Order: sequence, then C-alpha cells, then structure tokens
Amino acid sequence: MAKSNIAPIRPMEPAAGEAPQAAASKPKRQPLMTIRGLRKTFNDAVVYDDFAVDLPLGHFISIFGPNGCGKSTLINMVSGLMPMDAGEVLYDGQLISETRVSYVFQNYREALFPWLKAIDNIHYPLKVMGIPRKERRDRVEKLLADFEIRIDLDAYPYTLSGGQQQAVSILRALVTEPEVLFLDEPFSALDYEMTMFMRAQLQKIFMKTKTTMLLVSHDLDEAIELADKVVLLTRRPTRVAEIVDIDLPWPRNLEVTTGESFMALKRHCLDRFWQEVKK
Repeated sequence: MAKSNIAPIRPMEPAAGEAPQAAASKPKRQPLMTIRGLRKTFNDAVVYDDFAVDLPLGHFISIFGPNGCGKSTLINMVSGLMPMDAGEVLYDGQLISETRVSYVFQNYREALFPWLKAIDNIHYPLKVMGIPRKERRDRVEKLLADFEIRIDLDAYPYTLSGGQQQAVSILRALVTEPEVLFLDEPFSALDYEMTMFMRAQLQKIFMKTKTTMLLVSHDLDEAIELADKVVLLTRRPTRVAEIVDIDLPWPRNLEVTTGESFMALKRHCLDRFWQEVKK
C-alpha cells in the first residue's frame, strides 16, 4: 500500500507581545528497517524471543543460518505474511501496512496464475491496484526494456522453463515498484546454469533500482555473491550472530567470486556458522 500523505499542522501564530517559539522539529526519519521485541513460537518451540536488529534500507541483505533457525519465518513476519506473537517492525519509521512490499516465493509453479499468460501475470498486481491500462502497459514495457529478459510473454506459465517462470515472478514483484523486495530461496528449484543466469539478472535489477532486497538462502556462496550485507543467525531461540559487510565490487562476476576477498569472506562466514552449529 502506498504511504499516506498527511498535511502537516501549521504552528499557531504567537500572541502579541510573545516571543515566537521555535518551530517544532520533525523527527528525523531513519533509513532503517527496525525490528524490536520480535517473538514467535510454534507449539512449545520458541523460534524468536525478544529479537531485535536494525538493517539499512537501500541494500541487498542475505539471511543465512543453521537449518531450523527460522530464516523464512523471519522474512514472512517482517513482510506481513505471517503474524508475530509480539514485536514491531518499522520501515523508515513506517508500518508494514504503509510500505510497498513484494515477495518472490520459492515455489514459482504455485506463485503464478496458470490460466493467465505470462504478460498478464506481470500486469495482474497493477490491475489490482487500479492502475489505468495505458500506465500499466507503459510500466511493464519499461521494466522489460530495462532488464532485457527474453521470454515469450504470450505463453502460459506451464509452457515456460523453471527459470523463465521465476523470471516472470520477479518481474511481477518488481512492476509495483516496491520499497522492499523479499526473496525466499528463489533459485533453489532451478538447475545450475539457470541459477547463475538468474543471479546475474537479480544483480542487474539491484544495481539499477537500489531496491531494498532481503534474500533467504541456504547457499553461502549465493548469500555472499548477491548481498552487500549477510546476516548470520544462531540456533533457536534465534538471534543475530553477526552482520558481515560484503565489500566487493559490483557486478559479482567470475573474477570477483573466485578472488581472494570473496574466499576470505566465505571462510569468515563459515567459521562463524560452525561456531553456532556446534553450540
């Protein structure tokens, strides 16, 4: 949902003889995703308990941690897909309901509408938002031109390859121009060649738009390659073990991902990961 625009209240004029008061300063907005007091349990299992973290907006952030620590649960809650037992999530001071978010699911086969052509799947969220047909067409055409994804968009999803279907899912998520894009293991069902292609496409999207992206991945190489920050999580009850800055040049081509800096970051993340696993 787009953020509401509320006109500011004009200050009252000072009475005669009174000194003018200093104008009330507007609270400074922080370009952060702020998570405070997050709690989530499943039956008797406590996954998160008073979990807190600040994550910068405008960055590509990967979530990585031991199996069962609640990586997907975390982004499901902060995106509004899953209720929290307790806690608060703010995006630049705004509630989730006041923030435009989009989500790319792991299972692309269930995410797309099989009775709609690929192009109609991409148009669908704009139609739901009530965007006029011409504007919808212009926005979709611009998106396709920007990222040069060559797919037969007049085809139905079930006639496309897995990578092509996931590309359509990502385009559908981006066409709404979200402030935050959530990606839950979006390439785990793809073959290696298509995974490499889709990673490159996602990098291109991020470099062009600087849309805040949160990626859940079980692949440490992928988590490092795509992000400029990797959030390493602990075992349950889950907390942040470390936020690792990925200071590598973009795009993350073969030279970058086989270089010494990449390998050093991977060794550091693996060492921290095994410390948590062995606890």
